Amino acid sequence: MTISERAQQLLAARTPFVRATVVRAQPPASAYPGDEAILLADGTIEGFVGGQCAQNSVRKAALGALQAGESVLLRVLPDGDVHFPEAPGACVVVNPCLSGGSLEIFLTPQLPPPMIRVYGETPIADALAQVCAVLGYETSRDGELADATAIVIASHGGPEADIIRAALDHGVGYIGLVASRVRGASILDTLGLSDAERARVHTPVGLRIGAKTPAEIAVSIAAELIAGIRAGDVAPAVAVPAPAEAVDPVCGMTVRIGPAAEHLRLAGTDYWFCGPGCRTAFAGKAGA
Repeated sequence: MTISERAQQLLAARTPFVRATVVRAQPPASAYPGDEAILLADGTIEGFVGGQCAQNSVRKAALGALQAGESVLLRVLPDGDVHFPEAPGACVVVNPCLSGGSLEIFLTPQLPPPMIRVYGETPIADALAQVCAVLGYETSRDGELADATAIVIASHGGPEADIIRAALDHGVGYIGLVASRVRGASILDTLGLSDAERARVHTPVGLRIGAKTPAEIAVSIAAELIAGIRAGDVAPAVAVPAPAEAVDPVCGMTVRIGPAAEHLRLAGTDYWFCGPGCRTAFAGKAGA
């Protein structure tokens, strides 16, 4: 499977990842321009963008890019004075374990778009699904709540209270109910919500823009969704876990703790290393 095919597979599964591409290499680096890899949130690297010594630097920067949701140009340099073309905005990492050579790797995070679940077979629900599609959001008219970024109930009846309760229990970031102020309050009153839970339910839903038609109401709802997502108030359903880190006792590099990291346990203490070289050196000194 090629890197592009694997990327499409992960996108279809709504799995966050980083696509890494070597854009410049200085001998004796083992990677070449055009080499690619995919890095998953657990630190797994699929593909090749450098040897063992470079991988830890790439992994750490990629996970940072994934959490920030922003692309970064990573420059991995060996210890010492290295002449490498200036690249404004690049992230520079000095890796003392490199035997020589330098790399520039472009890291592009790929995060699944917000998943908006729209309930109801009404003109407002239809219009909202269309607007969300224009925004690049994924929409669903039914299904599980576990992967929902937001839900909007535009059914004008039915099990609205049950859906709200389920969405609150699943921690959905945005819950919108299309209803008048009086009817919306009446539905929420039946649920016995805490103040914090009640504050998570938007009803009447949407920004106040004087919307009247179904299309205008859909735009007002979408605008409120955008504001919440961009402000960070509406968290994505697919969260990227904060990486656990340790310091390599040999070279002093910060290491991402994970299944791919070099590890040694001595006298009940765990040690993590940037690569097999540091692990071997430490084990030799410790007599392991």
